[in-house]
Amino acid sequence: MNSINPIIRSVANCPNRLFKALFGAALISVCGFLTSCGEAPPANDIAVPFQGTATVAMIADIVREVAGDRGNVDGMIGSGVDPHLYKPTSTDIKALQAADVIFYNGLNLEGKMGDVLVRMARAGKSVYAVTEEIQQRGDYVMTDEENHEDPHVWMDVQGWIKAVDVVADGLSTHDPAGKEIYRENASKYKAELVKLDAYAKEVISSIPEQKRVLVTAHDAFGYMARAYGLEVKGIQGLSTESEAGVKDIEDLVTLLVEREIPAIFVESSVSDKNIRALAEGAAAKGHEVSIGGELFSDAMGAEGTYEGTYIGMIDHNVTTIARALGGTAPEKGLHGKLSE
Repeated sequence: MNSINPIIRSVANCPNRLFKALFGAALISVCGFLTSCGEAPPANDIAVPFQGTATVAMIADIVREVAGDRGNVDGMIGSGVDPHLYKPTSTDIKALQAADVIFYNGLNLEGKMGDVLVRMARAGKSVYAVTEEIQQRGDYVMTDEENHEDPHVWMDVQGWIKAVDVVADGLSTHDPAGKEIYRENASKYKAELVKLDAYAKEVISSIPEQKRVLVTAHDAFGYMARAYGLEVKGIQGLSTESEAGVKDIEDLVTLLVEREIPAIFVESSVSDKNIRALAEGAAAKGHEVSIGGELFSDAMGAEGTYEGTYIGMIDHNVTTIARALGGTAPEKGLHGKLSE
């Protein structure tokens, strides 16, 4: 541009007004062309904000935390909805097709969506299982008696920290230009999860040892039990598709009575029918057991609430469990934000 300056000065001194006007218009066009050429993005850059889709709210929450302003992230399965039984709608299929990148659990949590996700991946869509890293560790993934993998990894905060790493890697692969942003966002978020993990250990350990028995509607809390020192008993199995038998109920009633367990828990996304049957059975044998509260298992709290975030979900669960079973935990939880 420096070589043009003498010409500009010469034109400025020219007495012909028409010539000066025509030259000015031409100069603006040339400068605009040069500027646009200089700012043209590389051909391999993607449009931002990109569109991301996650199957369940727990995954959508961490993807939003890592993506920041570079992505718009939608969750498919809403609060209070059981993902084990969820069937994708035509609207869901369209949302997946329109998404730039998709994140899902990867341990058959979304059993009825598995085929759809496989087809999306085969078609070249960026599709990532957030449990990918922990699946490579042969000693981490839990299974039931029939060797079905337990998908409820988010109940162990340390496990979910690994999921955050997978999300950061997936977004960096999809959008290399945002790699440093994703790394920084993931690092900050994981620091908050480390604090949450320490809080969970502290409040659960405050429960008298003989009372550390967590009885819930279905077996969604195995990872939490292993991580924080609980004994967990679910009326149904890993999936809510399984049916609870009369003997299952009777055995749990006996356990409640013999060990004098003070509380049992309902779940936000599962019918409370079986849990209330347990309480009635224990009462018939002379042991009063309370409903210790509602836990979030396969879905988080309502959107827009603290419990509607992953951190709020776990904070609510461990605080509720500790207080109901005789432990010590602040009424409003780790950050003083719990609504109940």
